[in-house]
Amino acid sequence: MDETTTSTTHRGSLAEEWHDASADNSPGTNETSSKTESSEVSKKKTNTGTEEKRSMQFSKDINIDIDLNIGPAPLSSEEKAIKEREDCDYSNKITLDMAKNGTAPRKIRIYADGIYDLFHAGHARQLMQAKNIFKDVYLLVGVCNDDLTHSKKGKTVMDEAERYESVRHCRYVDEVVIDAPWVLDDEFLTQNKIDFVAHDEIPYGAEGSDDIYQHIKARGMFVATQRTDGVSTSDIICRLVRDYDMYVRRNLARGYSAQDLNVGFIKKNQLEFQSKINTVKSKFRTYEEESKTFMERWEDRSKEFIHNFIGLFEKTGVLHLLQRSQSPFMLTGGSQSGRSDTEDDDIIPSKTIYSDNKFKKNDKRSYANN
Repeated sequence: MDETTTSTTHRGSLAEEWHDASADNSPGTNETSSKTESSEVSKKKTNTGTEEKRSMQFSKDINIDIDLNIGPAPLSSEEKAIKEREDCDYSNKITLDMAKNGTAPRKIRIYADGIYDLFHAGHARQLMQAKNIFKDVYLLVGVCNDDLTHSKKGKTVMDEAERYESVRHCRYVDEVVIDAPWVLDDEFLTQNKIDFVAHDEIPYGAEGSDDIYQHIKARGMFVATQRTDGVSTSDIICRLVRDYDMYVRRNLARGYSAQDLNVGFIKKNQLEFQSKINTVKSKFRTYEEESKTFMERWEDRSKEFIHNFIGLFEKTGVLHLLQRSQSPFMLTGGSQSGRSDTEDDDIIPSKTIYSDNKFKKNDKRSYANN
């Protein structure tokens, strides 16, 4: 596919839909010019037909000045990408040594490709490595379309338009090559003026080949990136499948219909019933935890109250007075219940108490007679 063909098979450029927001408020803007521009854009949209459908609609209403270089990376069929490609003097070849030594006479065009379904940190890290392998790198990222991907790897979660849009908003990407081929041939490399291809070193097999990058490696055009362990699209899908019921219950609670989630009537009721049971269990656990916390606090406070109460009596000497005012019967009983000799010495014998009481009575009588 040459540059002309790529331009004709344009998948709907967002550049047509974006415009400079500052121009809307400029003094030269009037109603007539506005209507004219609007009608021209409408005609272009009508002519694109299916092409517009395949481009992203997410950003079509966003007013953004892409000339400030703060917008997403262009698609390979857009004017900005075409101009960059045309300005590149591909006859001036860049060797691996030149790239490593920083003596390349122009931007180094590095190509990385993939499916990029459920774009995640592992994808971003791969592109970060590709962008920073050499100085002054122009990073092209190829994304395979749905037809090719489904035939080679099966169904994807995101469609091709969503995958294009995800990749083009990655900060390391300079251009997104749409409809990327599964195997890179010389024609594709020349057409996109690719100097090096970035991928991990693990051989990637395909029909009739143990490693689809083998010929790239043989030509000295291959640069290696490292995989990020612990994160992949397959891992994310595996988590979704594992926790399927939980996510279905969550989305049902958020207003999605059973039809939206492709769930039957019986399954829907079963999940809703399970959701109610989980709610009750959650409330019971909360109540149990709160009760336990309350009892622990009350136990701590009760110990504090008892300690303070005993301390109060010790300070005022009330306990000592209570000990001295015990009845003879209690003291005698205490002595007979196995107290040691040392303890008995500290207690006044009952006979002595009796004699003292008798003396006090006689003393009162003599005082009364007097």
